[in-house]
Amino acid sequence: MQDHESIPYSLPEYTAQESTDRARAARDRLSTRRTCRFFSDEPVPREVIEAAIEAAGGAPNGANHQPWHFAVVSSPERKVAIREAAEAEERAFYSGKASDQWLEALEPFGTDAEKPFLETAPWLIVVFAQRKGGIEEDGKTQNYYVNESVGIACGMLITTLHEAGCATLTHTPSPMGFLRKICERPEHEKPLMIVVVGKPAKDATVPKHAIRKKPLEQIASWL
Repeated sequence: MQDHESIPYSLPEYTAQESTDRARAARDRLSTRRTCRFFSDEPVPREVIEAAIEAAGGAPNGANHQPWHFAVVSSPERKVAIREAAEAEERAFYSGKASDQWLEALEPFGTDAEKPFLETAPWLIVVFAQRKGGIEEDGKTQNYYVNESVGIACGMLITTLHEAGCATLTHTPSPMGFLRKICERPEHEKPLMIVVVGKPAKDATVPKHAIRKKPLEQIASWL
């Protein structure tokens, strides 16, 4: 017997074929998602970003503590500061911090320490994981399954942005402590990633290597 308050829950009822069709349609739309490194400066409405963050805020999470914060950066000055700090870390990464094996894995993508998209794209969403705070965000209450929860939220954020016709890039310079200072966030929050959001440049390309995906039989087993 339940000893907590609850509310009714239901979903639309679909036939087996309707469910299959909807799942496949969603799969096909998401299969066109690509990581973009070439952005235009074309504006994207703030309402799009708000809706995507609200979607992310509905992600499953530990104890419903919702251990995330999304710092949305559009200020040119802050974007410059983020780019300068990120590129400093990236230069260290490419000039000796990364192993030869790691650099070899990155070679098909043609990446380097230059990150102009951090200035060009209209929006940078800096995602913070809240190690403490609880649903009241008191800065003290322990949060649970933080990385898992924030990771799922980021997936829902990116999915919603793709549905809105936006290109995205997840950028993870390491270390990322500088983001806490630039975004004016407290010490108990850990910067997890920057989600770059905008429209692709007219001449944007993606590495051919990036479209190679593992087939279903390799990524799933049926027991």
